Amino acid sequence: MTSYGDDATVRDILTGTGDTWAVVGLSNNTARAAYGVAAVLQRYGKRIVPVHPKAETALGEPGYASLADIPFQVDVVDVFVNSSLAGAVADQAVAVGAKAVWFQLGVVDEDAYRRATAAGVSMVMDKCPAIEIPRLG
Repeated sequence: MTSYGDDATVRDILTGTGDTWAVVGLSNNTARAAYGVAAVLQRYGKRIVPVHPKAETALGEPGYASLADIPFQVDVVDVFVNSSLAGAVADQAVAVGAKAVWFQLGVVDEDAYRRATAAGVSMVMDKCPAIEIPRLG
């Protein structure tokens, strides 16, 4: 498979794109990968914004039912949903003015990647920031 997100793009999203990360699929379920990754992002100074249909508070942050419901700018949209649903989330991220979209491990939608990058939005797919942050230092 093609790599979507070279080290320079990954590093830029992690360090230069901004510190407000909407985490789509994040709930207060501590057993889910989204919870653990969001906790790592918080430890590295990122503000996380839970986005889940139940709009649950997670990691001390109030949740929102959708990206459109967030009343402030988000920099990065981190996507923890099935690949079949992820493209629509990427489109929503572009619509709300996010600077970057990050699809987690196993989440791939090549058409969404083309649409987002054509719109000028940085994008990474099939990678995890909790792995990439320590790897890239």
